[in-house]
Amino acid sequence: MGILDFFRLNGKVALITGAGQGLGQGMALALAEAGADVVVAELNPEAGELTAQMIRERGQRALVVKVDVSRSEEVESMVRTVLREWKRIDILVNNAGITFVRPALEISEEEWNKVLDTDLKAIFLCCRAVAPCMINQGGGKIINIASMAGFYINRDADYAHYHTAKGGVIMLTKALAVEWAKYNIHVNAISPGFFLTPMNAARANIPAIRAIRVDQGVIKRYGQPYEDLGGVVVYLASSASNFVTGHNLVVDGGYSL
Repeated sequence: MGILDFFRLNGKVALITGAGQGLGQGMALALAEAGADVVVAELNPEAGELTAQMIRERGQRALVVKVDVSRSEEVESMVRTVLREWKRIDILVNNAGITFVRPALEISEEEWNKVLDTDLKAIFLCCRAVAPCMINQGGGKIINIASMAGFYINRDADYAHYHTAKGGVIMLTKALAVEWAKYNIHVNAISPGFFLTPMNAARANIPAIRAIRVDQGVIKRYGQPYEDLGGVVVYLASSASNFVTGHNLVVDGGYSL
């Protein structure tokens, strides 16, 4: 068995939330190219179907499931659908998330709850729903998408709600890694830095923003979802990372150094 064989995902089923665009789409395509069949869980099924078609073009099966990951009943239904159609879930990538700029004094309770529900509670709900399946299968890989914002405060925008949620994701990852190690479930996080995605495209190239996010970085460019996250998610989803759990893998081009 050669070293590259440890990275292959042939015969595995990967469930990824928020895979209709941006980071989620890039990671979904990478998982498919490594050999996994991919469940595209999306609030917007039309966007999900575009990703699914790209997966099928790479020779893998794709299943689109419409879901609001902040609602426990929809998450449970999503898992039942996947198990009914494909019988197993080997890999869970919790990627769905939202954010917006708002000074802390202006964040309403409703806005706070919306961000925490989508960016933190939803990850717990998905982990809780998938874990019994993984336990029955003898193990699995869970990858939670946190953020550099989970441990480093953005200087160019006010995101107290987002910082709080993503910091919570990192600690939830560590807690579940310890609790579920006995089930052979590996739980890790990825903390992307400044990536160019549809969610941030409007702000990304404003000169003042770029001066902070790119020019002050170590690797002076924005990250690209497929090129810069694809290999990372495949590593954590594969047997190449079987001695890694509870880790927060920072992919920020050295920005937070």
